[in-house]
Parts: sequence; structure tokens; C-alpha cells
Amino acid sequence: MRSSLPLHRQRGITLIESLVAIVVAALGILGILGVQMRTLTDTQTTVRRAQAIRLIEDLSERLKAHPNSLMSLGSYAHVGTNAPVPAPSVNCATTACNGTQLTTYDVTEWVRAVQRSLPQGDADIFLAPGDDATNPRQLGVMISWRENERADADAAYSASINAIAGGGGGGTCPAKRTCHLQYIPVSARCAPYRAGGASARQPYCAGA
Repeated sequence: MRSSLPLHRQRGITLIESLVAIVVAALGILGILGVQMRTLTDTQTTVRRAQAIRLIEDLSERLKAHPNSLMSLGSYAHVGTNAPVPAPSVNCATTACNGTQLTTYDVTEWVRAVQRSLPQGDADIFLAPGDDATNPRQLGVMISWRENERADADAAYSASINAIAGGGGGGTCPAKRTCHLQYIPVSARCAPYRAGGASARQPYCAGA
């Protein structure tokens, strides 16, 4: 006849098994929550990057609508300061504007749209490094925004984008921020020419 352990030596085994099961289940739940939080963060970054792309498309359309944008690309330059941009002094949506006023209006309204659309959003607009200085045909755009998970250790991220943007000659991706860099080719609606030996180029718009 088999002998069995006394009952007093078997007490608490079920309780220990239950505690182990609870710990294993808690670790599994925490792992699932971590994956979901990482997925949510990646989704937010993707959505914001898509917003940045749409904003750059909007700036590209503004350049196409400006009949003389190619002749005054340097006037579109803007350095972001993370400070609120005031409304333009002339509203070209309701008032007739000359070329200079239209450029100022487009840049100001576009930067304000960036600041409204992205968390702590800001942007640099610059002439593409390496482009022909006398006849530039591309604008570089660096849009940046704040990400909660961006850490100090990601300095290499900003450095790599700044290197692509041309170092000190292009836009700047600030530290602890996510950035999107894109170049906009600008097509000529009006052909430049030199009239009467004039040193400055003048535009000729067919049908104007």
C-alpha cells in the first residue's frame, strides 16, 4: 500500500501555481500593450509624414500658380524659428497683388498651415544646394515636427538629413524632431529673356 504525504505538507501548492499563472498572464498582456503602443506611435508618424507630403504638394501648386515663381525663387527662402508667423499684410486671396506680394503671401500662408497641421510644426525653404546659382530651378523644403519619442540619442538622425540637405547650405533638421526633406522642381510658365541688351532677365508670358 502506497504511502501519501501528509496533508499539511501539500498546503499552498495551488496558490503558488495560481500566482505563477497570473505573473505569466500579466507579462503577456504587458507585451501586447507594448506592441500596440509601438504600432500606434508608428501610425502617428506615418500620418504626420503624409501631412508633410501634402503640405509640400500645396507649396508646389502655389509655385505653379505664380506666373513668375521661377524668376524669383530666392524670394521664397524661409528659415523656421518655431515662432508663430503673423498673417500677411496683404491678403492676395481677396486683393490684387504684384509678384513680390504674392510670393510673401504664399510663403506666409503656407508656413502658417504647417504650424497648424503638425505638432510644433515648422519649415525651412531654401535653394537646392548644387543648383545653378544664376538660374536655380529647384526649391528644397525641410518640414519638422515634434515627436514625443524622439530622444537625445537620435542626433545621428538629424545629422544624416542635414547632410542630404547640403549641410549648412540647406535646411536644418533640429534635434529631437522628426523631419521630412523634399525638393520641388519649378517649371517656367513664362520664358526668361534679355530685352534690348538689358543685364537683368525679363519674363515673357505667352498670351499675357
